[in-house]
Amino acid sequence: MGFETHALIPTLAESLTLVSWWKPVLFVLPLLAWAWAVSTVCDKHAARFYLEREMWNYIHCAAGLLALLAVMFMPSLGEGGSLTWIVSFFVFCAILASSVVAYVVVANRDERVPEGGKVSFELSKIASLAEGKGKKKAKGKAGTSVLVFRRMDKSAVDVPATDSPEFEVRLAAENMLIKALDIRSARIEIAPSAKDAYHILFNVDGVKTPGETMPAANGVKLIDFWKASAKLDVADRRKKQASDLTVERGSAKNKLHIETSGGQSGQKLTVLIDPEQQVRKTPEQIGWTPEQIEVVRNWSTSRGGTVVISALPEGGRTTALYTVMKMHDAYTNNVQTVEMEIEDALEGIRQNKWDAMSEGPDFATLVRSILRRDPDIVGVAEIPDPQTAKEISKADPDKCRVYASIVAESAVGAIQAWVRLIGDADVAAKTLQGVQAEKLLRKLCINCKQAYQPQPEVLKKLGLPPDKVKQLFKKGGEVLVKNKPETCPVCQGTGYLQRDGAFEVFNIDDAAREMIRSQNWAGLKAELRKGGLPSIQQAALRKAIDGVTSVEEVLRITAEATKAAPSAPKQPAKPNA
Repeated sequence: MGFETHALIPTLAESLTLVSWWKPVLFVLPLLAWAWAVSTVCDKHAARFYLEREMWNYIHCAAGLLALLAVMFMPSLGEGGSLTWIVSFFVFCAILASSVVAYVVVANRDERVPEGGKVSFELSKIASLAEGKGKKKAKGKAGTSVLVFRRMDKSAVDVPATDSPEFEVRLAAENMLIKALDIRSARIEIAPSAKDAYHILFNVDGVKTPGETMPAANGVKLIDFWKASAKLDVADRRKKQASDLTVERGSAKNKLHIETSGGQSGQKLTVLIDPEQQVRKTPEQIGWTPEQIEVVRNWSTSRGGTVVISALPEGGRTTALYTVMKMHDAYTNNVQTVEMEIEDALEGIRQNKWDAMSEGPDFATLVRSILRRDPDIVGVAEIPDPQTAKEISKADPDKCRVYASIVAESAVGAIQAWVRLIGDADVAAKTLQGVQAEKLLRKLCINCKQAYQPQPEVLKKLGLPPDKVKQLFKKGGEVLVKNKPETCPVCQGTGYLQRDGAFEVFNIDDAAREMIRSQNWAGLKAELRKGGLPSIQQAALRKAIDGVTSVEEVLRITAEATKAAPSAPKQPAKPNA
């Protein structure tokens, strides 16, 4: 009897076979992948951009613990619990993945993370795991090509043999572009700087940063490389030429617009990086105040007359014009533009490009031709000569709204320039409905900007009430890591990140038109301010009070221009003219 009882008790060897050996291994694989993603991707990214690292580590640990508890206490499912391990495996993976996905979504929406530093869902291809990785990668691959250049037809630019002189030029071009991408430059210029020398300039947030200076022979070779890559005429060193390229750096892609021209001192090359992205703004992003947005929205719902859009060269005129044009309904209205360079495609809008080297009509004739086709809205991106302005003044004052983009640094200055172009103050005032002027300013880096209490006398000089403004902000450039100052990884130590606009936006009423007719500019200035809308300086100071920018930046952009900008630039000569 006792022998039979012991025979019913399972042995230790038999009990170990209740769980297959490969099932625990299957759970270990996603656990290792999750641990790698948390430690190598999320934690390092949070440390780099100061994104509440400790809080996220608690969240990841909680997710890991919750996943283990879910497996341990999963109720029996299926006949004899056959489905339990399958369901628990997928629940385990889902809980682990949730913390990583949550970090990626939240981090990529954080303003402290620049576009180039966003985490990719392709975790194995993240380019921003460690600061300076791009530079180290470029140095580590000396003797190989780091970038891939593609022409408009998608064909790749061939890489020369590594032992050829052409390969050195290729590497120089790549190093120049890699530096521009790393420092967030939107524009690169290669131009003669002195006799037998060329220099490179990077434009970072509207401020020119000097790069390398090289012998003239090397500068010419570098320009010729870019021209050949873009399939431009290398032999022609005088004519203005332009084309596009796409550059691939790992999984990242950037569009390049290449422009070349020549003069007595030599060739000049300009590379615009992602030009379409630079001019794509919504009314809320461009920098208008809420009151100014309301004025512009009223422009987009009214018909007839001329609105002047103005800024200094490279001061945001195209961005402002495009933003205003997109506020019109292009599907219920005939909306067109006339441009010398189309910088972005505007949905539903017919964009007419004038080519200075073609055999067609001159710019003013093209504008007249378009205005005679009964359009509802026309945006003229340049006013190269008085004749173009006169053609605009002849547009139907009741049906056709024309936006004229000219070079000027203030609203009153823009109206003065408009009167000079037309040559008749009465004609200029008759159809003028509005005016806008702007200046671009740099935004403080939100990761390293520093608050301070301004001195009352400084506030009085700025026209700010000392009893109401208790705090302003200044640029930082450094952050404290374990009580040690380090260069801010977001702005690379500049203290600024991206740009914003400070605007003057005014309607032109009958009283203002009378001031224009009599050319009473002081009276016009006072009349425009009666509506309570801010001047450029007032709009910029409001951004300083709100912590968007610094007082130093406001003073920089509102200082009197040392050199007056031409109000009517010469029209490029046409062939056989």
